[in-house]
Amino acid sequence: MKAAYLQTISLVERLHRQCLEVVKAELDRRGIRDLNNIQALILYNIGAEELSVGELTHRGYYLGSNVSYNVKKMVENGYLIQERSPHDRRSFHVRASDTGLEIFNSISTLFDAHAEQISGGVVTDEDLKVTTATLHRLQLFWSSPMPMGGGVNP
Repeated sequence: MKAAYLQTISLVERLHRQCLEVVKAELDRRGIRDLNNIQALILYNIGAEELSVGELTHRGYYLGSNVSYNVKKMVENGYLIQERSPHDRRSFHVRASDTGLEIFNSISTLFDAHAEQISGGVVTDEDLKVTTATLHRLQLFWSSPMPMGGGVNP
């Protein structure tokens, strides 16, 4: 069980990095140099919505990145529009600009193409449902409080 568990953790990390590389390749193909792959995924998660930075942080997992810094850079580069919340002056809301929506659409189109390609027999819909359910259970396990020592009894 331990070997399979560790292999799963390693594979999830590698898959995440590979996904980021695919997004980076799409940005490169489009000649976009002022936006990184993490920022493109942030734009994808915002889509056509307006979110607080806190909501954005909870919505996606931007491994090894500072969401506030990335939001600041995307505002500076014209991908996001940032406005102070009318209800809480300490909070800011962001939404994609027209340029940001173009990135959202290109990443969405990329993911649509991937879904179509893998449905050709590489992975079935059922495979993905089982994998997602298993990963969700791991997420719940990791997010639950554990006793000292990570749950190991002396």
